[in-house]
Amino acid sequence: MKIRIAYQTQFAYAEAVSFSLHLFRLFPKTGRHLTVQRLAFQTNAGADVHYRHDLFDNEIASVFYPGKSALLAASLLIELEVEERNPFGFILAQYALEFPFQYTPREAEVLAPYLRRAAPLVLPFWKAPVGPQPTVETLVDLNAALHRNIAYARREEGEAYTAAETLRHGRGACRDYAVLLAEVARGLGIAARLASGYLCEFEAGEKVAEGALHAWTELYLPGAGWIGFDPTNGYLCNHYHLTAAVGLTPADIAPIAGTFAPPLPTPPCMTASLHISPA
Repeated sequence: MKIRIAYQTQFAYAEAVSFSLHLFRLFPKTGRHLTVQRLAFQTNAGADVHYRHDLFDNEIASVFYPGKSALLAASLLIELEVEERNPFGFILAQYALEFPFQYTPREAEVLAPYLRRAAPLVLPFWKAPVGPQPTVETLVDLNAALHRNIAYARREEGEAYTAAETLRHGRGACRDYAVLLAEVARGLGIAARLASGYLCEFEAGEKVAEGALHAWTELYLPGAGWIGFDPTNGYLCNHYHLTAAVGLTPADIAPIAGTFAPPLPTPPCMTASLHISPA
């Protein structure tokens, strides 16, 4: 299956400003099921663009803007080929077949940053099983419960809500769902990280958050590795989820990160468009 992604965004300011170093995390991770055949990234004329991998091995464009401007614009065109993938096509280690389970000492050591939480987060609409239950079944049920009980509210700007804020509001954007699932999972003793990227628009069936950059959660399951869960839509991630970045916090997976100076009395006007289609 060949896919074409066309993304454009721009920030318009009331007057010319200076820009800090900007990071763009927009490039799909390649692998056995995904190959990039064409990639073209453009931003302001005269910008100095460097490509590198960050702490989480995400490919990023690190961009220095040497002068002032009242407009920051970026565009990305990607053509790639994706193989179909069964989201349940994995085998768990024997000791992780039932929840709750314990990571091995080596796993726990490496996964420690993805396990930290002061106390379990209590959900009013879902309870962890009191006795041993199939791990995958338990996590699928949790993922579906978040989808059913949290209302989707598209919100393209602003930081992600904390898990407590999302529960208080009873609604959130995809990044809010992702943070909430990660916090619940960590409270259950399951390592969790955040992911961002693209959700293909032409898959059969209705989807929430299509036509925009998307975010979801990955849980580490022994024997299977990092498995994607999309609580916004209520199912496991499949080949229609194209991962561009993974990280520990929302800031680690932000598609675009940077600041401007001096401060202005009005915020910039931000516009963005994303089109994903069969190539």
